[in-house]
Amino acid sequence: MATTLRQRPAPLILTANADARIADLMARAPDGAIGVKLSTPRRGCSGLAYSVDYVTEAKPFDERIETPGGTLFVDGGSILYLVGSTMDWVEDDFTAGFVFNNPNAKGACGCGESFTV
Repeated sequence: MATTLRQRPAPLILTANADARIADLMARAPDGAIGVKLSTPRRGCSGLAYSVDYVTEAKPFDERIETPGGTLFVDGGSILYLVGSTMDWVEDDFTAGFVFNNPNAKGACGCGESFTV
């Protein structure tokens, strides 16, 4: 009997605005950048924060998400905190930035800069 492998769901859903922002970032990327990377370093009053930076090399455990404008890498150590999340890019009169709807977050600080799982 043949085994059928089920396709694994995407670890992170990107909105059209997030795709467009990644394309914009990659259009202005410094030399040597192969994509942008999302990670969740320990910081802030709730414990974890979202961080997006240029990346120059792929790490073996990083998750790769191909977008129309470039590659988004998700830190291998952060993926468990992010599975099922939606990443959006939001701009208004006063701020602009990536916004995350994370079903794994159990709480966030008052300023929204950090979260806890």
